[in-house]
Amino acid sequence: MNDTPPEIAELVRQKLMAKTGAERFAMGVRMFDAARAIVLASRPADLTQQEQKRWLYERLYGLPAPF
Repeated sequence: MNDTPPEIAELVRQKLMAKTGAERFAMGVRMFDAARAIVLASRPADLTQQEQKRWLYERLYGLPAPF
């Protein structure tokens, strides 16, 4: 579903593209960190550190952890 008018979507795109590559990269890093924190908040409490890493990988990427 997309309920954003095309002219608003274009305005947002223009504002985003006006930022430097470093600024856009930093935004992406912050968004990933926020998503990671949300996912970690729902993890089982009794996991070892290795199990936490595996669990997080599988939750974020939807794939079996390769480690």
